[in-house]
Amino acid sequence: MTESKAIKRRIKVFESINVGDLAKRMGIKANEVIAKLMGLGVMATLNQSLDLDTATLVAADFGYEVEQAMTEELGIEALQQEEKGGERHPRFPVVTVMGHVDHGKTSILDAIRRTDVAEGEAGGITQHIGAYHVQAPSGDITFVDTPGHAAFTEMRSRGAKVTDIVVLVVAADDGVMNQTKEAIAHAKAAEVPIVVAINKIDKDNADPARVIRELGDFGLIPEDWGGDTIFCETSAKKGLGIEELLENVQLQAEVLELTADSNRKAKGTVIEAQLHKGRGSVATVLVQEGTLRTGEYFIAGQYSGKVRSLINDRGELVDEAGPSLPVEVQGLSGVPQAGDEFLVVTDEKMAKSVSDVRQLKVRESELASVSKVSLDNLFEKMAEQEMKELRVILRSDVQGTLQAFGQAASKLSTDVIRVRVLHEGTGAVTENDIHLASASDAIIIGFNVRPAVKVKELAEQEHVDIRTYDVIYHALEDIEKAMVGMLEPEYVERVIGTAEVRDTFSVPKIGTIAGCFIIDGKIERNAGIRVLRDSVVIFTGVIDSLRRFKDDVKEVATGYECGIGVENYNDIKIGDTLEAFLMDEVEATL
Repeated sequence: MTESKAIKRRIKVFESINVGDLAKRMGIKANEVIAKLMGLGVMATLNQSLDLDTATLVAADFGYEVEQAMTEELGIEALQQEEKGGERHPRFPVVTVMGHVDHGKTSILDAIRRTDVAEGEAGGITQHIGAYHVQAPSGDITFVDTPGHAAFTEMRSRGAKVTDIVVLVVAADDGVMNQTKEAIAHAKAAEVPIVVAINKIDKDNADPARVIRELGDFGLIPEDWGGDTIFCETSAKKGLGIEELLENVQLQAEVLELTADSNRKAKGTVIEAQLHKGRGSVATVLVQEGTLRTGEYFIAGQYSGKVRSLINDRGELVDEAGPSLPVEVQGLSGVPQAGDEFLVVTDEKMAKSVSDVRQLKVRESELASVSKVSLDNLFEKMAEQEMKELRVILRSDVQGTLQAFGQAASKLSTDVIRVRVLHEGTGAVTENDIHLASASDAIIIGFNVRPAVKVKELAEQEHVDIRTYDVIYHALEDIEKAMVGMLEPEYVERVIGTAEVRDTFSVPKIGTIAGCFIIDGKIERNAGIRVLRDSVVIFTGVIDSLRRFKDDVKEVATGYECGIGVENYNDIKIGDTLEAFLMDEVEATL
């Protein structure tokens, strides 16, 4: 039988490999591999995925080596490192406008567009692009046009921090509403500064002071009151306060000291993407670092491509786009998702190989189930130190229940784990709640409300845990149980017996056995043991053997003689005292 060369006996594995593929690459029948896995205590089927460590163990038994396949991802990391350290220049801010329905978000955006000095020349702004650049007298700003909070949260859940500042629009005649609260929750969870625009101040029943008071309950306190939130009073229809709003956004941007290196290879985030009938896959990209040029090769999420054309927010063809500029890119191999990273690479080969590897990983991860946090697996999540707080989103039929639960939940918090209410509101569980819970690993708790079928399906898809209760105390009990579950149990020592050493025997291959007389309590076989000499502890260990005459026994009571062997200790002398003890587990309490 001829031996294969060592190089041919190596198997390269990326993240995981299924049993059938591993057997095929080793040239061995699959049932032999399954039998080997069963010997290791792993019950696997032909299509089950094995991780790198398990595959290594199995392959070693058949004389094969498994090694981590080196991917072009390492080349990407090296490229990123090379590009760092360039000269950084100030860049203009990226702003998202959020707020309740009919509070004037669209009107404010229209009023801002009218301040755009370039609008008249270019013939208006194309809406479908999802982001647009305004050249205002106070300075340039890029606005991200997000359809509601879902897109904002979805991008954050994918690790994309695109927005620098959130403009929160609140109507002066309406005050803080449900979606206003949601917008504040989203912005705070993303740790983005908020600039408040109190709109519709021209109305007769406008009461800006009430809005300021209501927002103060959510931690948004104006600078006049000693807080750090910028407030602007505007009227979009009459064009009042719009320039002041833009100036304040610029002021907030100066505080943030936003910078970017425009000379490096472009890096950014996909804001939205679609399959166009005539132009194929197109994506709106917000450039965050470097300058994007036509003809460059890039990766967008799991897809690669070459920049065929760049179209700005006014529908004009451009040759390049710098930091904080949104452009529509044509030339992708597929449609990426919102929030995917966009990165320019050195050549086509690198782009294609990274794309292939990422697509393979996506397929593998689709096979493996993703688990979000739930009350049942909170303990495992805590053990892995993935979260240090239990995040909760509350929904109730009445406002009073929310306040009562909020106060009760905060009292449950301890130094080890705290309960944090991310968002609360009256009415049914919404899709926005699911998106926020998914992005923040939170649990949704509902009192006397039930999610709609569509919301339930989305929750299952996003692996979000929704709990519904009729009684507030049942919810608090469940949360308390989940919190107690992650606390380490305490152990209390209990001395169960004392024995006096009256003789010692040396047994070949075993060591020294102490001939003892039990003077108090009893000695148990599974107990811990201490050796005391002149009332000083000289060794602590476990009992290796316990015998009466020639018989092994489980315990020996007071007044009887026995032979005791102490594991890994032979220096027992006549006159020593042996003390047996047990460690009792005491359940931890909050």
